Amino acid sequence: MESGPADAEWMAPLERILSAAGYEVQTRPEGLLAVRGRDRRAVVVVRGLLSPVEIAPLFPPDIVHRSAVYREDPGSVARSLAADRGIEVVDRSTLGASLGEILLWPGIQVPARSEEETRAPLEPPMAVFPAGEPIVRPRLGRREVELMHGIEGARYRLRLVPFYLGAYRVRSPAAHGEPGPTSDHLVAVHAISQRAEIWEIGDRDWTPDLSDPHERLDPVLPVEAAEARAREAIRRHHTISVDHTEQHGGTMVIEKRRIPPAPEDIRIGPMATIFIPYWYVESSRGRHVVDSTTGREVLPDGDGPD
Repeated sequence: MESGPADAEWMAPLERILSAAGYEVQTRPEGLLAVRGRDRRAVVVVRGLLSPVEIAPLFPPDIVHRSAVYREDPGSVARSLAADRGIEVVDRSTLGASLGEILLWPGIQVPARSEEETRAPLEPPMAVFPAGEPIVRPRLGRREVELMHGIEGARYRLRLVPFYLGAYRVRSPAAHGEPGPTSDHLVAVHAISQRAEIWEIGDRDWTPDLSDPHERLDPVLPVEAAEARAREAIRRHHTISVDHTEQHGGTMVIEKRRIPPAPEDIRIGPMATIFIPYWYVESSRGRHVVDSTTGREVLPDGDGPD
């Protein structure tokens, strides 16, 4: 299939949001090649319905995560060819659900530490976000949401949803009880629904205000209660699974155990109020709520009046 105006309209916003997410984007005859070296991920936004056989040579050899984004479903044969080559296939119907993984990155590698550093008491990391009540810079405008999620002819509202954000340091558990590696991350607690998320440092940008018309929602959850939600999310996120083996007579029993970080192995810094822009959409398919940074669609959870 030859490229046309529809392909150009489809590819332009993807080029912009991939660039904003740290990808180096190049225009090729086959489509857009976006490469991000820090997590060895590459995305090809395909022109038309080219076969995975034709686009596979575009991916650099050291890439670990390879995705091909099609505007239309390329069909079962193309998906099978892509799977044989280790390529994830995404089309318009699944792009919204896949954007978060494509745009975000899994974080920094944990540096090697001496035994003394490993066993030392933890201190919370310094805050890595602006003072005041900053706004997470959106990556998807209304048109991008329409294209990525296929939601057209609908009523759109942009809302700033409050979160409490804190930097934390965690010593992850190890399989045999020895001190594990420590790492720094961010925890964000939805100040209305109480939902908590783990973020990676440097994964989001900030802006003091938005040019698009918007409304700002007020927190419902007190900041004092946010740390307990944050701690629960951190423990879940950093819990490891360990196979414990015991011999009972002539039978070998393998028990799978889940080991969370100990309370003293989690240190959370002060929680600050920030705002994340969400698109609230009313369409013939129902109500949709889309994170303007990750592109993920989340369930409506009482973030404000209809």
